[in-house]
Amino acid sequence: MKVKARFFASHSEIVGRREMEVELRDGATVSDLLQTLTAEYPKLLGRSFLLAVNRQYVGLERKLKEGDEVALIPPISGG
Repeated sequence: MKVKARFFASHSEIVGRREMEVELRDGATVSDLLQTLTAEYPKLLGRSFLLAVNRQYVGLERKLKEGDEVALIPPISGG
């Protein structure tokens, strides 16, 4: 199945784009997507993410389906 991964701020700089399609096995989870992405982009390892699927915040165990949009959002800080 294919899902769309969206990246923001420093994460988009690491992967060199703001979004990409990722091929995953049927029944894959958000965790599986992160493993696939960090294998290709090791600089993502150890980074913090808020995760959203189709604009709803989710955990790593969330199962994905064809066409889902997964946003990897870095934590926001300021002051």
